[in-house]
Amino acid sequence: MSVWRRIDRDAERWLLLVFYVMLVITMAIEVQRREIFSYSSIWGEEIVRYSFIYLAWIGAAAAVKERAHIRIDVVMHYLGPRAKALLYIFGDLVMFGVAIIALYWSLETVHISWKFGSVTHGLRISNVWFLMAVPVGFALMIWRLLQSLLRDMRSLRDGTPVYEGDKLFD
Repeated sequence: MSVWRRIDRDAERWLLLVFYVMLVITMAIEVQRREIFSYSSIWGEEIVRYSFIYLAWIGAAAAVKERAHIRIDVVMHYLGPRAKALLYIFGDLVMFGVAIIALYWSLETVHISWKFGSVTHGLRISNVWFLMAVPVGFALMIWRLLQSLLRDMRSLRDGTPVYEGDKLFD
């Protein structure tokens, strides 16, 4: 398996693992410091907060990839493969449009932060690193939506069942 294929398959999973481990370890250290030494740091709170923000945005992209976002799909059970594929394509196109607009406006926020040199209160590093979570998340979503659209168009063309993701409760 090529390196690019592995990155495509596992990128979000590994990024989520890194940010989750960073969040848990920092939170555990901060709780111990607070309980044992009656002292906590502002940087620990910031690391946990920003790790959680990255977790949310990367997780959203991973959910797009696996079609795991919450949705009401009662109608989908009554549709044939072609209608189902068309409905998924329509949903992905709408989501794609929203993601493009959100990416643009989130980059605007990053640009303003960069321009004025804002820094975090505790870590004293550029806010750009943390504000980038939103455009990174939307860029990953756009990439996954493009892949999903291609996959669904292939299913529509070939008449095969459309990918619906893994079922949570079946």
